Amino acid sequence: MAAATRALFLACLRGGTGPSEANGPLVLRPRYPSMPRRPKAAAVAGDLEAAAWAAEEEEKVAVFEVSGMTCAACAGSVEKAVKRLHGIHDAAVDVLGCRAQVAFYPAFVSEEKIRETIEDAGFGAKLIDEEVKEKNILVCRLHIKGMTCTSCTSTVESALQVVPGVQRASVALATEEAEIRYDRRVVAATQLVHAVEESGFEAILVTTGEDRSRIDLKVDGILDERSVMIVKSSVQALPGVEDIKVDTELQKITISYKPDQTGPRDLVEVIESAASGQIAVSIYPEADGREQHRNGEINRYRQSFLWSLMFTVPVFLTSMVFMYIPVLKDGLEKKVIYMMGIGELLRWILSTPVQFVIGRKFYTGAYKAICHGSPNMDVLIALGTNTAYFYSVYSVLRAATSDTYMTTDFFETSSMLISFILLGKYLEILAKGKTSEAIAKLMDLAPETATVITYDHKGNVVSEKEIDGRLIQKNDVIKVIPGGKVASDGFVIWGQSHVNESMITGESRPVAKKKGDTVIGGTVNENGVLHVRATFVGSESALAQIVRLVESAQMAKAPVQKFADQISKVFVPLVIVLSLLTWLTWFLAGRFHGYPSSWIPSSMDSFQLALQFGISVMVIACPCALGLATPTAVMVATGVGASQGVLIKGGQALESAQKVDCIVFDKTGTLTIGKPIVVKTRLLKNMVLREFYDYVAAAEVNSEHPLGKAIVEHAKNFYSEENHIWPEARDFLSVTGHGVKAKISEKNVIVGNKSFMLSLDIDVPVEASEILVEEEDNARTGIIVAMDQEVVGIISVSDPIKPNAHEVISYLKSMKVECIMVTGDNWGTAKAIGKEVGIENIVAEAKPEQKAEKVKELQLSGRTVAMVGDGINDSPALVAADVGMAIGAGTDVAIEAADIVLMKSNLEDVITAIDLSRKTFFRIRMNYVWALGYNILGIPIAAGVLFPSTRFRLPPWVAGAAMAASSVSVVCWSLLLRYYRRPMVVQERQT
Repeated sequence: MAAATRALFLACLRGGTGPSEANGPLVLRPRYPSMPRRPKAAAVAGDLEAAAWAAEEEEKVAVFEVSGMTCAACAGSVEKAVKRLHGIHDAAVDVLGCRAQVAFYPAFVSEEKIRETIEDAGFGAKLIDEEVKEKNILVCRLHIKGMTCTSCTSTVESALQVVPGVQRASVALATEEAEIRYDRRVVAATQLVHAVEESGFEAILVTTGEDRSRIDLKVDGILDERSVMIVKSSVQALPGVEDIKVDTELQKITISYKPDQTGPRDLVEVIESAASGQIAVSIYPEADGREQHRNGEINRYRQSFLWSLMFTVPVFLTSMVFMYIPVLKDGLEKKVIYMMGIGELLRWILSTPVQFVIGRKFYTGAYKAICHGSPNMDVLIALGTNTAYFYSVYSVLRAATSDTYMTTDFFETSSMLISFILLGKYLEILAKGKTSEAIAKLMDLAPETATVITYDHKGNVVSEKEIDGRLIQKNDVIKVIPGGKVASDGFVIWGQSHVNESMITGESRPVAKKKGDTVIGGTVNENGVLHVRATFVGSESALAQIVRLVESAQMAKAPVQKFADQISKVFVPLVIVLSLLTWLTWFLAGRFHGYPSSWIPSSMDSFQLALQFGISVMVIACPCALGLATPTAVMVATGVGASQGVLIKGGQALESAQKVDCIVFDKTGTLTIGKPIVVKTRLLKNMVLREFYDYVAAAEVNSEHPLGKAIVEHAKNFYSEENHIWPEARDFLSVTGHGVKAKISEKNVIVGNKSFMLSLDIDVPVEASEILVEEEDNARTGIIVAMDQEVVGIISVSDPIKPNAHEVISYLKSMKVECIMVTGDNWGTAKAIGKEVGIENIVAEAKPEQKAEKVKELQLSGRTVAMVGDGINDSPALVAADVGMAIGAGTDVAIEAADIVLMKSNLEDVITAIDLSRKTFFRIRMNYVWALGYNILGIPIAAGVLFPSTRFRLPPWVAGAAMAASSVSVVCWSLLLRYYRRPMVVQERQT
């Protein structure tokens, strides 16, 4: 299992060959093996000359963008339609990337004809230049300052989407980041930054998407014109260096290079050598940009709050406390000019810097929001505080010019509002920082230093040198001591040990390592010394890939968030209208009907009472809590999932997983270990067993099926040498889900199941059928071997069931999740396995497309279906399912097609994925209940609904404090997911 787990990181996460648009070309694997390799047209027409020309001509590959595909069945329709054309060598359709890759012979069919054929099948088709497209499509990340609610994120997204060349833009409020997929031929990253700034927010470029092979170096020493010229020429002479820029002011050198030809350590050594030791070079000390920005924002809000507090406390004391102390009250009420007292003047002086200096960010934010037609939280704060402040100024100035006017000011309202909101923002940013702790912990796993060793030509160690961990290059040999961290992905070339991989894969038991085994960077060596050759370093490492995957998942919005986005569009304008209506209602009621004297404080008139109600409504309303309800929970959940070996690809996957009520399991590699072994061989003809396996292994050595690999491994036991060379197989053909056939030493060898034999008109004797039934009853797979159209033997293969499989199925049933097994294996074996694990609903002898059809059938019956699989033949069903779960040891294609990746290959993680998603969406629902309930109850109370009957009114500064607390409470409620514990059945298995 451990070796299978590592396959996820060291093969699958690196891009692999999956059918994803981001991961290179599609893999052309014939689905219909009967299709000829050369067009039949020439042969039919008798045009031998044209056929010979076609045979000599190189085939051409074209890629089409196909629109309208929704499932694997659609992909199959397109593939069938294209393959019916004469001159088609092969075709592959990627339903995820919405594209079709076709290998064809231009002498017989044109690209236009292929495009028309796809359209005739009912889909849209457009020819694209895939190679150029893949090279120029980049993903840029921006850190955005100034966003307060989902209205802000919608504004930024809209501003980015209209930029020519932008294919997709996603903005996350919780991380304050934007992820933009763009064509660098059309638009530059700096233009994206400008577009965000034009929308009223500050943007900082985190990555352009093209800097994976770029390094920033810090120079200690004097960089004069001559040394700069020498350094540039020396570096440019290195193979693989693409560009070099020197910033003498920052003492910084930026170099772009090809990692396969050179590396950071070579660059450092060349620069120091070129400068004759006059300068020292190190990697530029840049902290994680995200942390840097967050820490800066935390410091700014903390400082603003403390300054605000310094002015607000005296304002609060003079208006709320000192008025009840007779001596101080007399002093504050002493008149300065006419009816203006010392207290009013002091409050005016003290609240002014709070309003216009400390609170200026609310003005700038409100101005930008109004200019772009998207009013946000800043607008409500600015309106509320300005109303209180400027009415107070009017009241004080009127008192200063009148000897009868009794002034009432609200200076404490404006200053205390700003102070409480700053405090709330400070606490909110602190809390939001903890939502991404899982990523920070993953990034901290990489060791700061590494010991690089060199060998002489005899293989003896001649030197050891400790270097910065970021200077490791491909093919370096790294020494890992007991208790030390593995500094890079690679493979062991010397030594034996056990490595703790729990921090990456979640696997609790240390994994044995010996020569030839792969290791993952960031894991801990338990005992023994290892020499590891680095294969994937820097951004290509498994650790970096996981971090990027989790970051992308946190950017992806869950569909439920659309609810908050819709509300945010009308929230602020609606609150402004409600505030005005509240003020007008109370003012007119007091003006025309009058209030009982007991209703109004002696220091207020009806206008001032109405004004206070209106301000309270404006500042208590909080769209921020709605905007943070979903993304904060999704951020924490994806991070927690990654730390427990469950990679969740965003909010969509989380939302779908919590609704799952039916799970379709593949058998081989999912319910079983996936490493079948040959347990018995029965020959039906007289022949030597070793000769029998020579033929069978020669046919199966080209197969990717686990059963084929098991047969080859068993055949190796007949030979002492490690890498035995099998006879050559000609005319090899693999039929998915059935078997293989090939010509070996003039014998036609067919290896497969009974239906495969019958389809090739091979008679299966009664004795063979009885053996098959017997093996099926014992939960084994019987594989028939035929030579020259005659059955010669049967190989029995057993694939052990995974530990705890029965308990997992039982627990899923207790969660009210129906379990179904769909397999390409025979009915007898499938039923035996199903009985052993507790699955009653079984579909056997299913082809890949039939698995997808079963998923669609269940969906049409109203079920929310999850598919759990690991093989290429599972990918159509993984795509068709509402939630595709790929076993981590599975193929690249399966993992690319899945929504959730189970890194440890443990079935228990299926329970973890569903349970975590359900608990996450319980948090999200509670967040919405709180955010909506707070506004639904808080706004009427602030508007004075309780005032006539209870004389209770909510002062504006209290309303502001409640608003600030609402956002913090939502974030803190989401943060409780950090303490998520797996269900007991999983914990018992772990121990």
